[in-house]
Amino acid sequence: MTVIVLTRCPAGLRGFLTRWLMEISPGVFIGRPSARIREALWAEVAQYVDTGRALLAHTADNEQGFAFATYDHKWHPIDHEGLVLIRRPKERSAITAATTEAPKGWSKASKRRRYGR
Repeated sequence: MTVIVLTRCPAGLRGFLTRWLMEISPGVFIGRPSARIREALWAEVAQYVDTGRALLAHTADNEQGFAFATYDHKWHPIDHEGLVLIRRPKERSAITAATTEAPKGWSKASKRRRYGR
Protein backbone atom coordinates (compact mmCIF):
# COMPACT_ATOMS: atom_id res chain seq x y z
CA MET A 1 0.00 0.00 0.00
CA THR A 2 1.32 3.44 -0.90
CA VAL A 3 0.07 6.80 0.33
CA ILE A 4 1.26 10.18 -1.01
CA VAL A 5 0.12 13.41 0.63
CA LEU A 6 0.63 16.71 -1.21
CA THR A 7 0.26 20.21 0.19
CA ARG A 8 0.27 23.37 -1.96
CA CYS A 9 1.36 21.52 -5.09
CA PRO A 10 0.56 22.26 -8.74
CA ALA A 11 -2.67 20.81 -10.16
CA GLY A 12 -0.69 19.12 -12.92
CA LEU A 13 1.18 17.02 -10.37
CA ARG A 14 -2.10 15.92 -8.83
CA GLY A 15 -3.36 14.98 -12.30
CA PHE A 16 -0.20 13.00 -12.98
CA LEU A 17 -0.58 10.99 -9.77
CA THR A 18 -4.21 10.09 -10.58
CA ARG A 19 -2.88 7.95 -13.45
CA TRP A 20 -1.42 5.50 -10.92
CA LEU A 21 -3.14 6.23 -7.59
CA MET A 22 -6.64 7.11 -6.41
CA GLU A 23 -7.21 10.55 -4.89
CA ILE A 24 -9.40 9.85 -1.85
CA SER A 25 -9.28 13.41 -0.50
CA PRO A 26 -7.77 16.62 -1.91
CA GLY A 27 -4.02 15.99 -2.01
CA VAL A 28 -4.19 12.44 -0.56
CA PHE A 29 -3.38 9.61 -2.99
CA ILE A 30 -3.51 5.89 -2.23
CA GLY A 31 -2.79 2.74 -4.23
CA ARG A 32 -0.70 -0.43 -4.66
CA PRO A 33 1.91 0.29 -7.35
CA SER A 34 5.07 -1.81 -7.61
CA ALA A 35 8.24 -0.61 -5.91
CA ARG A 36 9.70 0.51 -9.25
CA ILE A 37 6.60 2.58 -10.09
CA ARG A 38 6.51 3.99 -6.54
CA GLU A 39 10.11 5.21 -6.84
CA ALA A 40 9.40 6.73 -10.27
CA LEU A 41 6.32 8.51 -8.88
CA TRP A 42 8.30 9.86 -5.94
CA ALA A 43 11.01 11.14 -8.28
CA GLU A 44 8.35 13.00 -10.30
CA VAL A 45 6.80 14.41 -7.12
CA ALA A 46 10.20 15.66 -5.92
CA GLN A 47 10.84 17.27 -9.30
CA TYR A 48 7.48 19.04 -9.69
CA VAL A 49 6.43 19.78 -6.10
CA ASP A 50 7.51 23.44 -6.61
CA THR A 51 6.83 25.39 -3.38
CA GLY A 52 4.65 22.70 -1.79
CA ARG A 53 5.35 19.76 0.47
CA ALA A 54 5.06 16.03 -0.04
CA LEU A 55 4.97 12.93 2.14
CA LEU A 56 5.26 9.31 0.98
CA ALA A 57 4.33 6.32 3.17
CA HIS A 58 4.42 2.72 1.99
CA THR A 59 4.43 -0.79 3.39
CA ALA A 60 7.85 -2.28 4.08
CA ASP A 61 9.34 -5.43 5.54
CA ASN A 62 10.66 -3.96 8.80
CA GLU A 63 9.73 -3.74 12.49
CA GLN A 64 7.19 -0.97 11.94
CA GLY A 65 5.64 -2.47 8.82
CA PHE A 66 5.94 0.77 6.86
CA ALA A 67 8.49 3.29 5.63
CA PHE A 68 8.11 6.93 4.68
CA ALA A 69 9.90 9.83 3.07
CA THR A 70 9.32 13.57 3.14
CA TYR A 71 10.12 16.37 0.72
CA ASP A 72 10.43 19.99 1.88
CA HIS A 73 8.57 19.17 5.08
CA LYS A 74 9.23 20.74 8.49
CA TRP A 75 8.86 17.36 10.17
CA HIS A 76 11.87 15.12 9.48
CA PRO A 77 12.24 11.36 9.89
CA ILE A 78 15.05 10.25 12.19
CA ASP A 79 16.32 6.78 13.02
CA HIS A 80 16.15 5.95 16.72
CA GLU A 81 17.59 2.52 17.55
CA GLY A 82 16.13 0.93 14.43
CA LEU A 83 12.77 2.71 14.54
CA VAL A 84 12.02 5.64 12.29
CA LEU A 85 10.38 8.48 14.18
CA ILE A 86 9.24 11.97 13.19
CA ARG A 87 11.01 14.97 14.68
CA ARG A 88 8.82 18.05 14.90
CA PRO A 89 10.47 21.45 15.26
CA LYS A 90 9.71 23.50 18.34
CA GLU A 91 7.78 26.59 17.39
CA ARG A 92 6.69 29.37 19.69
CA SER A 93 3.30 30.66 18.73
CA ALA A 94 1.80 33.97 19.83
CA ILE A 95 -0.49 32.15 22.27
CA THR A 96 2.40 30.29 23.89
CA ALA A 97 4.44 33.48 24.19
CA ALA A 98 1.51 35.27 25.87
CA THR A 99 0.93 32.47 28.37
CA THR A 100 4.59 32.27 29.42
CA GLU A 101 4.75 35.90 30.52
CA ALA A 102 4.74 36.60 34.24
CA PRO A 103 1.33 37.45 35.68
CA LYS A 104 0.67 41.16 36.09
CA GLY A 105 -0.65 40.92 39.63
CA TRP A 106 -3.94 41.03 41.42
CA SER A 107 -6.53 43.75 40.89
CA LYS A 108 -7.86 45.68 43.88
CA ALA A 109 -11.26 43.98 43.55
CA SER A 110 -9.74 40.49 43.55
CA LYS A 111 -7.60 41.37 46.58
CA ARG A 112 -10.69 42.49 48.48
CA ARG A 113 -12.54 39.35 47.47
CA ARG A 114 -9.62 37.11 48.34
CA TYR A 115 -8.81 38.64 51.71
CA GLY A 116 -12.40 39.52 52.63
CA ARG A 117 -11.76 43.22 53.20
